[in-house]
Formats: sequence, structure tokens, C-alpha cells
Amino acid sequence: MNFKHGSELLALCQTHQVPISEVMISRECQLSSSAREDILLKMEKAWNIMQESAYTPVKSPKRSIGGLIGGEAQLLDAHRAEGKSVCGSLLSRAVTYSVAVLEVNASMGLIVAAPTAGSSGVVPGVLLALKEEYGLSDEQIIRGLFNAGALGYLAMRNATVAGAVGGCQAEVGVASAMAASAVVELMGGSPQQSLDAASTVLMNMLGLICDPVGGLVECPCQGRNASGAANALIAAEIALSGIKQHIPFDEMLGAMYSVGRKLPSEFRETALGGCAVTPSGCSMCGGCDSPG
Repeated sequence: MNFKHGSELLALCQTHQVPISEVMISRECQLSSSAREDILLKMEKAWNIMQESAYTPVKSPKRSIGGLIGGEAQLLDAHRAEGKSVCGSLLSRAVTYSVAVLEVNASMGLIVAAPTAGSSGVVPGVLLALKEEYGLSDEQIIRGLFNAGALGYLAMRNATVAGAVGGCQAEVGVASAMAASAVVELMGGSPQQSLDAASTVLMNMLGLICDPVGGLVECPCQGRNASGAANALIAAEIALSGIKQHIPFDEMLGAMYSVGRKLPSEFRETALGGCAVTPSGCSMCGGCDSPG
């Protein structure tokens, strides 16, 4: 059940008539020589950490180490609770929880890098919101995480998930693609639709730079996790409606990697471009000078 590309993953799904999550579970069992129950327990542990990191800041906000973020999740939750959300309940929850996880990460709390620390809010934010809105069980969500893991594995094998290599399109972009694919499976979509949603995400976020203010994974990272959650839900909605993606996931992943490698170094996690060198951005990190 091993695979190296999205096309091979789809072929396995078709041959065995199983969803992406099942292929990924079988692959993990075979490659690690572990029992299925042990593999599921490991993912359950990851899911429990994800939930804790999403819920804690809503109840008990904590300032980040760099002092740029802290308390945003609680504000968003209160805004939704007051009936003032313009996004609707599902998206509002996804944004809140995505923001919350970044707050935990930036205050040195425990998170699951999915696929990186800087993009760790997207997958739990989206899946926790889906769980609450649709009454999904933890067992269902855990299967969704295996689906997401398959997409993350493909991105790491064939491209990159590092902002220093491919910009934020490689971090938040891949996290959003993972979440979109998982949502499609959880909502009854096909493996092809999962990969279509993931491809749409990468297309929508193509060229997104990595420009952390002060070199800290706080701003604009937190907001981009929220936008990644929204992008995931949009792409899933498009795929589930029956709209087909013209560019296959493998090709879109290759395009993302190519674009990322061509980004100037200023836009790849160096804090020497973009948001990081605006006057306000510089003032927040002690008055750094713009390279321009």
C-alpha cells in the first residue's frame, strides 16, 4: 500500500475500493510493522493534543513569547457567541481554533506540527470546527487525520513544507491542502475529490511568501493560519459540489515547489521582506532597518 505520488494513491484507492485514510493506515502499519490498533492510538494522541491546543487559549489566553499575539482566539469566540459573526458558525469556529493553536505555539505550549509549527493551526482548526458543527465522532476525525497525513507525506516527499525553502505557500498552503482533503473525505467525497480540493488550495495560495515580523512565528503567521482554514473549507466546498480541478494535485504540487524555489531569499523566512520590513513591522521588533 505504499505510494509516492498522488496518482499512485488514487490508483490504490480505486483498486482496493477504499478511502485515502484507509490506504494511509495500511501503509503506516506495513512500514512500521505495527498493529493497526497501535497506529490508531498514536493518531488519537495527536488528536487529543490538537484539541487541547485549540481549546485552551479560548478559556485562558496567554501572551506569546515575542509579545505580538495573545487573546485573539478568545475575542473571536466571544464575537461568534454574541451572534455577530459574518462568516457563519463553521468558518468562525475554524478561524477561532486555528488562531488559538498559533497562540499556544508562540507561547511555547504543546502543539502538533501539521505539517509545521508555523502552520499548526489549520488542520485542527478546520477538523475541530467540523466535528462540532456536524456532530462527528473522534474516531471519524482520526480517520480524517490519516487522510491529511497522506497529503502531507506527498508534499514532504515531492516538494517541501518549509517556509525557508518554499515560502508560506509551502507551510500554510500544504496545511490547508491537508485539511481540505480531509474535509472532503469526512463529508462523503471521493479520493479524487480530496485531491482536487488539495490542488485547488495550492492554486489559491500559490506564491504566498514567508515574512515573519521580527523573525517570530506570530505575525502574520497567526492570521495566515486563519486564512488557510478558510481556504481549506472553500476548496472542499468546490470539490464536493462536483466541480473538477483542471490541474492534478501532483502537477500543482510541482508548480508550488518550483515557485517556492524561485522566491527571493527575502521572502523565505528571513524577515527581510514583506510584512517584516514595513515601518510598523520593524517597530515591533526593535526598529530593524529595511534592506531597501
